[in-house]
Amino acid sequence: MQKIRLDITGIAYSQTQSGSYVLTLQEVGGLRKLPIVIGNFEAQAIAVELEKMIPSRPLTHDLFKAFCQSFGVEVKEILIYKFKEGVFYSKLICKQQEILTEIDSRTSDAIAIGVRFNAPLYTLSSILDEVSGMSSSSFQDFESFDDENDIFEQEEQTPSQWDIYATEELEQQLEEALDNEDYELASKIRDELNRRH
Repeated sequence: MQKIRLDITGIAYSQTQSGSYVLTLQEVGGLRKLPIVIGNFEAQAIAVELEKMIPSRPLTHDLFKAFCQSFGVEVKEILIYKFKEGVFYSKLICKQQEILTEIDSRTSDAIAIGVRFNAPLYTLSSILDEVSGMSSSSFQDFESFDDENDIFEQEEQTPSQWDIYATEELEQQLEEALDNEDYELASKIRDELNRRH
């Protein structure tokens, strides 16, 4: 089976599943996508690392990274190797003293750990073919799918709740959110600050 490298192209709040987020992965150099519904905590963990936020205390995935580094384990890559009944199956490919080990993982956790190691993310060509060949009505049959294009369109039409705040006020709120370990709020404020610059 041919492995295809993926990039994270978006994390958006799910409009159909309360408390969930859609993580969108896209093949490098191509148009095929994998939309994966993930939990709030995992979405925060991925966003914190992608945005280079520094939490006041280590998150669970940061602890995993520190543990690996303490024992000379390196995460070499993440592989989404199976898709069945709307669920993606993944594994971490780890290396310690020239020995490779594969560790089964939920996809959201594998990606949250992988971004901390700058590990490349892959899937199999057959999975991309299967998922990209599905109609949007088929996606609704699985809890793991949402139409990420609809989500982005709805978000763009919604007026920003941050419009009433000056940039300096938002920067102060960002510091307070990080101090309070409210990474979901911090991520939203950071997005608004980035939009203004």
